[in-house]
Amino acid sequence: MSDLHQLLGDIRKHLPKEKIVYPQVPTFTKIKDKAVLKQQFIDALALVGGVCHDVSDIAECQQIMRDKLGEVAIICSATAEWEGNKTITDVAHPRDLDDVDLGIIRAEFGVAEMGMVWLTENSLKINSLGFLSQHLAVLLDPDAITENMHTAYQQIDFNASEYGCFVMGPSATADIGATLVRGAQGPRSLTLFFLKTPVPDQ
Repeated sequence: MSDLHQLLGDIRKHLPKEKIVYPQVPTFTKIKDKAVLKQQFIDALALVGGVCHDVSDIAECQQIMRDKLGEVAIICSATAEWEGNKTITDVAHPRDLDDVDLGIIRAEFGVAEMGMVWLTENSLKINSLGFLSQHLAVLLDPDAITENMHTAYQQIDFNASEYGCFVMGPSATADIGATLVRGAQGPRSLTLFFLKTPVPDQ
């Protein structure tokens, strides 16, 4: 038996027999109106350099990105709603996404307090898509916005994925000379589209 197994075995053997009830942590919710939550999300994301758009369909998203970026060379999508010209299922290694101009992701939910979205390997398909892409287009169902980090953690199914992260705006750093630089260590821009999640075919 290894030292690790011995250590874990000793811990299990000496665990308290009685069931200990975890303390109840309040969620600190204050906002009931979905429109107010959405506006808080928009304002928070704008503070960190992100941009939000209300759209009716994917074609509108595509036109907004063309107007913003021009005709980009390589588009890779992790959602079937928006087709790219680089198929993510054909990518052999995460580093092979280092040439992506525009990465497209559907977020699992958003957090109004911080203007950020929750992504896992289920939504990213390949985790590096969210970090190697030059620009990100994120789809978010406007009904999938929770108020704060306390309510956000209640929504996460930690058993449903091995990897998850909150993403808030484009990459940014101000370490050198206290000058804000966007895109130094990740996406140069993040454009979020409020678009309802499509209903799966029955």
